[in-house]
Amino acid sequence: MEYLVTMTTHVPDGTPQEAVDDVRARESARSRELAAQGNLVRLWRPPLQPGEWRTFGLFAAANDEQLEQVLASMPLRIWRHDEVTPLRHHPNDPGPTTRMNGTGAEFLTTFIEAIPAGTPDETMGDARSREARRAHELAGEAHLERLWKLPAEGHALGLWLAGDVAEMQAIVKSLPMDPYMTTQITPLTKHPSDPAMAND
Repeated sequence: MEYLVTMTTHVPDGTPQEAVDDVRARESARSRELAAQGNLVRLWRPPLQPGEWRTFGLFAAANDEQLEQVLASMPLRIWRHDEVTPLRHHPNDPGPTTRMNGTGAEFLTTFIEAIPAGTPDETMGDARSREARRAHELAGEAHLERLWKLPAEGHALGLWLAGDVAEMQAIVKSLPMDPYMTTQITPLTKHPSDPAMAND
């Protein structure tokens, strides 16, 4: 299974800088080990407030219990709160082999279906079919990296590559399902321990 983990760290006031540096160094080393084991897939930084420590992580584990063991093994866990979101297979997901094939900035999108009452089933069936074809096109253009279903009904999570926010917005508008969903776009920046950086 795959999981998106939002990791928020609060270092206690008065903690010596030497202790912070030591934990961060051990965290980096442990991240490399988890990546080599296949448990840590990606790391990103979302938009942050001054002084905020927050990271998005894509993890793989056999089940929730194994994931907790993985997260508990990370040195920063002593100061960190983890929010875990299980991810399920989406039929339009191009799969992990497309990861980092293009250039640009990465974005996460949260899609929430908002289908007006009374919309004919035939209309939605046509939109979903065209959506699948468009997702395939965008994956081939190295824009769509991954797509997952979220636990809530009608919710999905996408990982994308685009030149900037404007291009990402244009990509979303090009989706046949766009009129029937609300979308939140979150820009991502590189994390120094992201396993993908070792493959660049």
